[in-house]
Amino acid sequence: MKFQATPGQTSYGEDIGILLLDSRAPFIRGDVGNAKSYAYPVRFKRVDGLSVERIFAHDPSFLEKMIQGARELVQEGVRAVTGDCGFMALYQQEVKERVDVPVLLSSLTQIPFIRATLPRCAKVGILTANSDSLTAELFSGLGLGLDQSLVVCGLQDKPGFYEAAIAETGSLDSDRIRQEVREAALEMIRTDPGIRSILLECSMLPPYGAAVQEATGLPVYDFLTMINLVRSALVKEEFPDKI
Repeated sequence: MKFQATPGQTSYGEDIGILLLDSRAPFIRGDVGNAKSYAYPVRFKRVDGLSVERIFAHDPSFLEKMIQGARELVQEGVRAVTGDCGFMALYQQEVKERVDVPVLLSSLTQIPFIRATLPRCAKVGILTANSDSLTAELFSGLGLGLDQSLVVCGLQDKPGFYEAAIAETGSLDSDRIRQEVREAALEMIRTDPGIRSILLECSMLPPYGAAVQEATGLPVYDFLTMINLVRSALVKEEFPDKI
């Protein structure tokens, strides 16, 4: 079997490219920004200057940097581009039109799929880093409406989460955050029992998905469920011709 080098590509085998915020929070295993969260190699690229504060402010001035970052990842050999913040939904439509691979910048892109699995009367609970910034404008960028079928609960007032993810103090107490996320999920479904699935918007939340599922008994979706699904579509497993 013969192989041909790709111009501009210096390493191979990284199917998923991840655009990162310019953040100083520690990324523990399970976080989108930790390479050990995956059973396969991934490639990271930071978008310089795109801070947590700027993404929460829906800063459109980083669109060209996002497009350039996605293009560079594709040139380096990735077969799909994702991000490490659900608020990157702001750039989803434009970036996907400018590269020739699947683009899934936000965990929120899973909402139509989740809805398709539920009865019409069921609701999807969304745990987000900042409910004040998760606006109808952001959803419209994904072709979605922020209607009564979506129940949003923010974590910006939880001290442990705020210190690690928003204030970016440089430290993270995972036990404290796990308890805060668990309590927020329980309060959300107590407030609205119609919730039948939960989506974790923030890329720092997958490490706590198991705790949310154990507490609520509901399906829990996050960045990793999305990334793993797309990767499984890009790299198919071969099966032997056996029964």
